[in-house]
Amino acid sequence: MRAAPVLPVDRDSLTIRAWPDPVIDQVGHDPRSAYVERFWLGVLGPSTTWLLRRMAAGLEAEPAGFELPLSETARALGLGGDGRHSPFVRALTRCCQFELATPGDEGVLAVRRKLPPLNRRQLVRLPDGLQADHQRWQDAELQARPLEALRRRSRRLALSLLELGEDLEATERQLQRWRFSPALARQAAAWAWERHLAARAEAADVGPPPDEAA
Repeated sequence: MRAAPVLPVDRDSLTIRAWPDPVIDQVGHDPRSAYVERFWLGVLGPSTTWLLRRMAAGLEAEPAGFELPLSETARALGLGGDGRHSPFVRALTRCCQFELATPGDEGVLAVRRKLPPLNRRQLVRLPDGLQADHQRWQDAELQARPLEALRRRSRRLALSLLELGEDLEATERQLQRWRFSPALARQAAAWAWERHLAARAEAADVGPPPDEAA
């Protein structure tokens, strides 16, 4: 963890803004997700977790940033008390120590919209049962990624076949010839067919260019 920062908590509010990170935003987890509730909770503690959820909801409603009233938020989370050692300020501090938030100038606090997966040092702090659950979760994620890649590829191919003039049944059969499973071929063909029909309907609504319509 980082050293405890000096936060500008002698104000009525903090300006919360997103702290973008191209990697964490891609692979991380929303503070309101089941992953954070199950695995990050024991690392951060409930107060910090609930505060991060509150700030994530605020950034979702106001992506450009919003004002977080300190006293009101502390009471709403059941973290009342005054001074720099109050439970609420400790929760804010822990956000920064775990590099999930960082103070800026003039009362700005930049907050991550996604939490990264637990690292090894954090994981070993969890009970043995949760560590085993986390390993099973990771294994399931690794299995899901190839399936998702196959799904995207089958859909792109199905859409290409339809655009080349194949019908729904012929598209499904061709996907199976390319060694996609029958279930995946059926799903991809149906997905592509819906989008193909929607594109045709949109083109019909727009109509031909004026010189062709004459």
